[in-house]
Amino acid sequence: MKTTIYYYTGTGNSLWAARKLAAELKEAKVASMRRSKPEAADAEAIGLAFPVHVWGLPSRVIDFVNKLPVGKSKYYFALGVNAGQVAGTLNQLKKLMAARGLTLHAGYDLVMPSNYIPWGGAIPAEEQEAKFAAVAKKIKDVAGTIEAGQPGPVEKGPLWQRMFLSGVAYKFTFNKLAKADKDFWADDKCNACAICTSVCPSSNIIIDNNKPVWQGRCEQCLACIQWCPLEAIQYGKKTPGYARYHHPQVRLSDMMS
Repeated sequence: MKTTIYYYTGTGNSLWAARKLAAELKEAKVASMRRSKPEAADAEAIGLAFPVHVWGLPSRVIDFVNKLPVGKSKYYFALGVNAGQVAGTLNQLKKLMAARGLTLHAGYDLVMPSNYIPWGGAIPAEEQEAKFAAVAKKIKDVAGTIEAGQPGPVEKGPLWQRMFLSGVAYKFTFNKLAKADKDFWADDKCNACAICTSVCPSSNIIIDNNKPVWQGRCEQCLACIQWCPLEAIQYGKKTPGYARYHHPQVRLSDMMS
């Protein structure tokens, strides 16, 4: 079955997962949500690979779904990448699609290393590898269901997560994320290389007076802080002491292409 997997990623986890799945399918390609037009898709199956943001869908994913073609029979599936709490994110996606007359046939919860550095730095490499191995196995296990276009589960977290994290915390913070970039800053290591401006999916960063300046339309993907080669970008007071994270098999050129 001809398949296109659209990905949205800040630090490479979702891109890696999309590539892993595409390699298991007979005729599949990956494409960036940032640069692709879903209404032009000619695939029989469409996958969405994305990170969970604040226990729900990122705004870019919502915008992308709202541009998916309607009135065409396609098999839709999703990969919800998260740090351990998918909560109600995939159910949210299912409802969003249903409102447009689309069916989410399967949605999978993929637990990978966290990139949310305000809550702590990267976990040790051996723990990262264990998570990658578990996700690779799960992707291999579900690939047959996707290849055959069969219905699968739409996975979800426990009720308390769906109610309080996706139902309360997400709704309370969603409209505040764009302005959350006020806590980013660049220290004296910054050399104005402008990599942060290139990896930012929302074109939210400019270089002014040889320093990055955030413009108030942040998606909280954290690409800027995690891909800075000098670790010069900080968020709040604690990140100068935190190890950075991006997927070791994803290159900076992947994020900029």
